[in-house]
Amino acid sequence: MSGPADTPPAAAASWTRQSERSSAAIMRFMAWLSLTLGRRLSRVVLHGIAAYFVAFAPAAGRASRAYLARALGRAPTLADRYRHILAFATTIHDRIYFLNERFDLFDIQIDGAEQVDAALAGGRGVLLFGAHLGSFEALRALGRHHTRHTVCMLMHEDNARKLNSVLAAINPAAVQDVLALGRLDSMLQLRDRLDAGQMIGVLADRTPQADTRPQDFLGAPAEFPLGPFRLAAMLRRPVLFMTALYLGGNRYRLRFAQLADFSAVDREGRDAAIDAAQRAYAQQLEQCCRSAPYNWFNFFDFWRPDGAGPRP
Repeated sequence: MSGPADTPPAAAASWTRQSERSSAAIMRFMAWLSLTLGRRLSRVVLHGIAAYFVAFAPAAGRASRAYLARALGRAPTLADRYRHILAFATTIHDRIYFLNERFDLFDIQIDGAEQVDAALAGGRGVLLFGAHLGSFEALRALGRHHTRHTVCMLMHEDNARKLNSVLAAINPAAVQDVLALGRLDSMLQLRDRLDAGQMIGVLADRTPQADTRPQDFLGAPAEFPLGPFRLAAMLRRPVLFMTALYLGGNRYRLRFAQLADFSAVDREGRDAAIDAAQRAYAQQLEQCCRSAPYNWFNFFDFWRPDGAGPRP
């Protein structure tokens, strides 16, 4: 979040801090309200939020219509657009319960758990490549609760700081699960966590960098960032696709699929392995978008004609 373009840097920084404090206060109130009233009663407000954004967020609405037309294979109705926003609001709301370890409220199934076990068998950790699809919190919280392998989120420093402020408002214990890139010791921390057998989650469908490569996605080329795949190749680690899809009601489905194992790739074959892994990632993502179309939460034009790639 940033201040207006004509705001001086010092004032903009002050405005940003005030905005973040306000957002944290709102999140603390929502967490208290949701945990006090319970999931069923506190979900009532989500319908009003979804209706508001369908009516008064035209840019997000255009992006939603464009995406849903690709995912559904037809022109989306008003009900489709409403379901799309409601699914987004629901996953944000459920974050409160996952981060407070209220797993008893949910029916969660896991597809591909054996892929995780196999990737972790060597004891060198694994990279989990997800997207702005479904709920990352469902995966991370489940990993913290049910296995000895913790799940850490890797993201750029500014995004990590903002997310940490939100997580702290919901549950301060969750802050340690976010690792920020861009610091002098970031790569050392990342390597140490992997060497300790941790699972590191990366959202590989957006990047603040301009280094991207086009992959076929929902009927047209879209620019996907190369950075996560180059990082995996440099660290020589196995990579799995992961997502936690919201299926309605209290149901989530965790899905894992192998993308690549860079531990066996030499320098000469690295570029080809990176391209193959990114192509497999785009294919997995497309399958999820077609099977659970209301779970895709990139509310901007992902197939921009200017070739600039996905925005952060």
